[in-house]
Amino acid sequence: MSLLTPMLRSSPLTAWFSDAQRVQGMLDFEAALVRAQASCGMVPQDAVAPIVSACQHSAIDFPALGLAAASAGNLAIPLMKQLTARVKTQDAGAARYVHWGATSQDAIDSGLVLQLRGALDETERLLQQLIDGFAMQAERYQNTVMPGRTWMQHALPVTFGLKLAGTLDALLRWQQRLREMRPRVLVLQFGGAAGTLDSLKADASPVAAALASQLGLTLPDTPWHSQRDRLLEVGAWFAGLCGTLGKFANDFSLLMQTEVAEVSEPVAEGRGGSSTMPHKRNPIACSAILTAAQRTPGLVATLYASQIQQHERALGGWQAEWETLPELIMLVGGALAQSDALVREMQVFPQKMRADLEITHGLIMAEAVTLALAAFIGKADAHHRIEALCRQAIDESRPLQALLENDPLVSQHLSPPRLTQLLDPATATGSAERFVRQVVARYKEQRDEP
Repeated sequence: MSLLTPMLRSSPLTAWFSDAQRVQGMLDFEAALVRAQASCGMVPQDAVAPIVSACQHSAIDFPALGLAAASAGNLAIPLMKQLTARVKTQDAGAARYVHWGATSQDAIDSGLVLQLRGALDETERLLQQLIDGFAMQAERYQNTVMPGRTWMQHALPVTFGLKLAGTLDALLRWQQRLREMRPRVLVLQFGGAAGTLDSLKADASPVAAALASQLGLTLPDTPWHSQRDRLLEVGAWFAGLCGTLGKFANDFSLLMQTEVAEVSEPVAEGRGGSSTMPHKRNPIACSAILTAAQRTPGLVATLYASQIQQHERALGGWQAEWETLPELIMLVGGALAQSDALVREMQVFPQKMRADLEITHGLIMAEAVTLALAAFIGKADAHHRIEALCRQAIDESRPLQALLENDPLVSQHLSPPRLTQLLDPATATGSAERFVRQVVARYKEQRDEP
């Protein structure tokens, strides 16, 4: 599977979910735990250094850890055995304080939260970079007229800048949600065997506070062993973001079709080629983004299903999260990176957009003519008359303007120069430019927020 990583999971987020980071997250929890307990007088100060120095993933036998986890049911149990054995070789007295008062899930969940923090930091950076790219291109193409399409058919003219601004608007909302989410999800997990910290007795509260401080995490009001809404929120955020990226990639790939050819992915040696057809330029970035968008709904569905957890520790639901959430995040990280490269380096062909506006020989502007005529004869009658002329234009393969100029009712009220003006797509983009300006203004405001 690693061979597919450059194609599907190529972003800094992937590194945060390596085996090494998974193990190091748990070890960081253990190092912080002994420091916290020592600061509260629970364990001797001289036990801290041997334990902390041993909390390095490079000292762990990963193959043995994996094999032992198959029998133990999780990674933390054999990891603590290896850690204890390593500490014992340095200080037998200190070894007795490894993992004191904690449970496997404390180490696994808190370690995961540490991984999430690093991944969310990278996500914020990547998302801001992507937002910057969309803002730049939305301004650049705010007046570039192109066919709008509804139900996959030509509708009315829009601008390419407006299409970009629509995605930018959604990305700005995802950015806000990410900022709001971080304090809720970056929290310590520390509850002991059944979520009561009974083994620590009166020291439970000060140790928990000190541990949260050591790790730079929020101390929750209660342990969350079997309340998994925080992780669900993370997964749902990534899945939702991927939906927005997938929508853009889908639209882009449709605009890149040979028959449309209004945009293209960046050109580079060996990019998007075919093994048999030399002329091919395949939308490979869109493919990678859409692959992630196809997979994320199923992955986040697993997280939803995992909310059903038994009593104080789950049988199956918790375990189902271990691979699902990291895989979801890594896929969306790859989609983020692909989207950034795509929007910054894409090729746009305004002349082809303009040419495609003309392929219906004026039909795309029929609504504008209808509304102008309606001022004289009423909306219903105008719609009926122009609709009939549109059908005639299609049946006879004739330009709509010629039929309009020769129609007695239309020509009675609308002159040829007026019809020429009404049939010009550049005059019918409505509030598109204002919408783009509003989104870009919001982007600048949000970028400057502390």
